[in-house]
Amino acid sequence: MFTFVSWLRSLSDAPAGPVPAARKPTVAAVHKGRARPSRVPIRALGPRCRDRIRRHLLALDAGDRYMRFGYAASDEQVERYVAQIDFDRDEVFGIYNRRLELIAVAHLAYAPATTASAGRSAEFGVSVLKFARGRGYGAQLFARAVMQARNAGVQQLMIQTLSENTAMLRIARRAGATVQREGSESEAYLQLPPPGIGSRVTQLLQAQAAEVDYRIKQRSRQIQRLLRGPQAA
Repeated sequence: MFTFVSWLRSLSDAPAGPVPAARKPTVAAVHKGRARPSRVPIRALGPRCRDRIRRHLLALDAGDRYMRFGYAASDEQVERYVAQIDFDRDEVFGIYNRRLELIAVAHLAYAPATTASAGRSAEFGVSVLKFARGRGYGAQLFARAVMQARNAGVQQLMIQTLSENTAMLRIARRAGATVQREGSESEAYLQLPPPGIGSRVTQLLQAQAAEVDYRIKQRSRQIQRLLRGPQAA
């Protein structure tokens, strides 16, 4: 019998580092459906996580920053971006590894409220650390953003990215988005249905599962520190 507890157990823990080569599925196996990206808990991030978000983005190399922001952002520009995140208006969520490090972060930026269209559009941006790619984290974060935006009454989700960012554009197309390419830049637009009971319940359950997962990892880290104390002495 399926229960909430069994569903929690089905959520795989985000690895703390690179996956050993022997455990990586082959391309053929993926295409044949023999290997599927495991689901991971996605936790909402607030102002208290600003420093962790900053460390995550600063860990991106020049190429990754170019893909994420559309230009090779300097450390100062990254820090300015993080400092300007409006957690009261926007939503930010991420995936933690066992060391409570953010290995993937998504930013759902809602368009400023106007009398013409209040809260009817939002823009999605995502970054995944290099060693954690190929596990479906970007697609899972996009699915979470779609649900969040839908439940917030957003009618259109937009992605602005470089045309060479084929991974992001593939995720958008698979979700049913319309992609418009203009030279080196592309824009994807996804029309969202109105929220329903199912989408709201799913959001609540996923938030609870992510919180439980985070608390377990947090307690595990505390126990590890306590155990290391006597050993160090």
